[in-house]
Amino acid sequence: MQITRPAPKVKIPKSAKNVFKGLIFDVYQWEQKLFDGSLATFERLKRVDTVNVIPVTRDRKIILLHQRQPGTALFTGFAGGRIDGNEGVAEAAERELLEETGYRAQKMVLWDAIQPTAMVDWAIYTFIAQNCRRVAKPNLEAGEKIKLKFFKWEDFFRVVSAPNFRDTEITLKALKIKDNPQELENFKRLLLGD
Repeated sequence: MQITRPAPKVKIPKSAKNVFKGLIFDVYQWEQKLFDGSLATFERLKRVDTVNVIPVTRDRKIILLHQRQPGTALFTGFAGGRIDGNEGVAEAAERELLEETGYRAQKMVLWDAIQPTAMVDWAIYTFIAQNCRRVAKPNLEAGEKIKLKFFKWEDFFRVVSAPNFRDTEITLKALKIKDNPQELENFKRLLLGD
């Protein structure tokens, strides 16, 4: 599956210097000429791209993950995480789904690919995992505690609008389509396979 990376909202210039290299984030700085002719130091972050996966079982139940990680309060969201090394985007989505849920999809469909903010060069890819079936036990990282919860289509917008739902890019996209009958029907069909 050929997936094009969405362009960043603000490009980091080639002249920018990498002033910090972290495990997840890198910091870049450069001198920028302002409208009055003066110079100022600008700064942007770059981070590893990530994937989200909205899993749907063969009996049309959507799988939500209740998670806890060190230093965080309990939150909900869908399966997902960082894209590792030279791993492809779809490959990362399949791996994260299997690791965090123990489920494998019959079909993975890219639903969205965005750069959510101008301050960070970071792409988030959201997949819908159709007709999932359990094939293994979850293989969680030492810093993850995850419980799977299953819900119906009728509860989707309530779930993604809940205060502790972490994947805000999914919330925003879902709320944009909620009041558009044609887009809502298309999304429901994509999600449930109708």
